[in-house]
Amino acid sequence: MTEKVKNKKELTPQQQAEKKWYVVRAISGQEKKVKQYIEVEINRLKLNDYVSQVLIPTEKIFQIRNGKKVAKERSFYPGYVLIEAVLAGEISHIIKNITGVIGFLGETKGGDPVPMRTSEVNRILGKVDELAESEGTITNPFVVGENVKVINGPFNGFTGVIEEINEEKKKIKVSVKIFGRKTPVELGFGEVERE
Repeated sequence: MTEKVKNKKELTPQQQAEKKWYVVRAISGQEKKVKQYIEVEINRLKLNDYVSQVLIPTEKIFQIRNGKKVAKERSFYPGYVLIEAVLAGEISHIIKNITGVIGFLGETKGGDPVPMRTSEVNRILGKVDELAESEGTITNPFVVGENVKVINGPFNGFTGVIEEINEEKKKIKVSVKIFGRKTPVELGFGEVERE
């Protein structure tokens, strides 16, 4: 099987232009491993002319854990890996048989892979480029009514209850008890932690 593929001729410029984007279904949570396996297999069989890119659309998010900002990458489409390829000959079978790959996204189960529309590809690639340039987003780990402890600023050490959450400004309004009276205080997500 691999001998047939190794002896194939180089792609013509016309075939190079016919490269299309396909969606490979992978086991959820193993997208990075599947991407790595596909790249290793493509290099091993010298099929770089047929498969040019393997991509996992991700976004960078920041979560606040124990009062510290932690950067994390999250997959836009869990369980899916995008590849730009010419699926000539046995290429699709080689990719389907890679560990962690469930199959291609297509119209029928086990049928021929269906390429993505150009508009879909441009939208996804545009989002990926846009997210690579941005710093990322902070996810809101808090809920209204939750007890929190202030860990920064003049109210350090005080505890209170969240009354309001402002996602746009990344701020929360906390009702803190000062001298026996409840006082509303506006704090950033990084200034409080769960109790």
